[in-house]
Amino acid sequence: MTSAANEAPATGLEAASHASVRGLLRLWPWLRPYRGYLIFMLVIATMAMVVQSILPIITAALIDGPIARGEPSGMYPLIGLALLFGVLEAVLFGVRRWAMNVSSLAIETDLRRDFYQHLQRLPVSFHDRWPSGQLLSRVTSDLSMLRRFVGFMAVFVVANLAVIVVVLAMMIKLHPLLGLGVCVVMMPLAVVTRHYERRYNIEARKAQDLTGDLATGVEESVLGIRVIKSFGRRGQLLRTFTGDASRLREAELGKNRTLATLWTIIGTYPQLVLAGVTCFGILAVGRGSLSQGDLVAFITLQLRLNWPLMAMGWLIAGTEETVAATARLFEVFDTASDITDPAEPARISAPWSQPAQLRFDNVCFRFPGAAADTLHELNLDIAPGETMALVGSTGSGKTVLTSLVSRLHDVTGGAVLIDGVPVSRLRLEELRRTVSTAFEEATLFSASVRENLSLGRPEATDDEIAEAIEIAQAGFVHELPYGLETRVGEQGLSLSGGQRQRLALARAVLGRPRVLVLDDPLSALDVHTEAQVEKALRRVLGATTALVVAHRASTVLLADRVALLDGGRIAAVGTHSELMATNRTYRSLLSQDGSVDLPPDATQHVEEARV
Repeated sequence: MTSAANEAPATGLEAASHASVRGLLRLWPWLRPYRGYLIFMLVIATMAMVVQSILPIITAALIDGPIARGEPSGMYPLIGLALLFGVLEAVLFGVRRWAMNVSSLAIETDLRRDFYQHLQRLPVSFHDRWPSGQLLSRVTSDLSMLRRFVGFMAVFVVANLAVIVVVLAMMIKLHPLLGLGVCVVMMPLAVVTRHYERRYNIEARKAQDLTGDLATGVEESVLGIRVIKSFGRRGQLLRTFTGDASRLREAELGKNRTLATLWTIIGTYPQLVLAGVTCFGILAVGRGSLSQGDLVAFITLQLRLNWPLMAMGWLIAGTEETVAATARLFEVFDTASDITDPAEPARISAPWSQPAQLRFDNVCFRFPGAAADTLHELNLDIAPGETMALVGSTGSGKTVLTSLVSRLHDVTGGAVLIDGVPVSRLRLEELRRTVSTAFEEATLFSASVRENLSLGRPEATDDEIAEAIEIAQAGFVHELPYGLETRVGEQGLSLSGGQRQRLALARAVLGRPRVLVLDDPLSALDVHTEAQVEKALRRVLGATTALVVAHRASTVLLADRVALLDGGRIAAVGTHSELMATNRTYRSLLSQDGSVDLPPDATQHVEEARV
């Protein structure tokens, strides 16, 4: 088990270096439904901060007016106006927070839903390549970052810029020369800020990718805890985890160093400007070109300017993290599924209750990036209601062949047909209602037994569920603490391998498919249970068309005919006894010792058992 740091398909730092704030515009389809809230929130936040900026002008009026003239009665209207502006500011911020909660949480919900829906549409080949931790970090931390940006950072980036413009305009009005001087000396700050902004963008992306790697490692360790403990490899996994965590720590420290430097510059530079403003302001008062009240207002405005400038450091850092998060999200959103519904779908004309014909017509398949085909011009015909066993050595392509029936993968040549209709011309919903699959590695979900069984047929009745349980010999579910309502835990690991496999078989049977694909579904069962399941399963196989991957003679005997897959091609088709009598490779695969050739009459007793 290794870190996914070097295997993640994300574009990583290269993408970060090219990411820009323009990438945020791609979020507009999700923002559009809530644009009224967003505009309202932006206007309210800007108004609240501008209201704050007017208070120094009221202070100047107090100093140069009633205080300078010694008229206490003239102070009350201005004090009342200042209080009114303070209350107005508080109300505006409260309304802004309400609008923020409504809009940002709704946008996050929509994005999370659409992202998950897109993940479900992507082909199996995509999920084979991408570490689950990378996807998990995108659907959790990255989307949460987007919510914070939309609800707070984006608003205050605009509001702070508006305040900076308003405050500088007021300063220029109070003393044009001094105000313009402040504008000029602030320009280097923008250049330095942009430099650290780009640097932080790259470091933020690196940290986000490493977070995904760490999540992948933790998930694999938790799911594989039995293997880790049985091999005594806790120390090795701890070292791997510590290495991943250390790399993430260094990346986060790099981010913090950059951010600290930026904050130091943004926090110190305006203070130096303030010192200069104070000195020149006092000189201006001494020369009579600036009143004492205006000097107090000017210095107060300069102080008022410091907070938006300091906040911009944090807001810029958050914006850059959001840019990186958006780029990571759209790496997934931009991945198109090559297994989609056809533009003009066809339909299977035969009644739903009848078994379907399944045919492989010159089928070829090659994995993306592979140098050679896994399947070569493969032909196989399975009649309606027939059970065909598929036998072949490890790596011969049996599992790939079964995955082509329900389009978990698509053929790269030829066609798979159901009742004469290529599966690529059927809507995916109809195809996967027609075909039901039980995999060798039974996957259950952290849900109740009933929910796992009815996954492919939610409308199934209690009687139908009970029949499927009986066929799969899964009666053990009635002995669980809450029967069918018992939650089986993550991936069903609270059950044994044989129990999980029987539930997966019951789930496939419950779907009442016209085509049933069984990928060695009895491999985890003991001999006694296997015999019981086979006996009950024959009733189901008589009412459907079945393709059964088999490794043992007992499973082969469920079939009417057997197809031998060798070198990516169908090497022979016939009954079990015919292939045992005529095909050396077949006899070798089904014998206990691969080097022993069994005579045809050695299987007579199992043929009689099948009959």
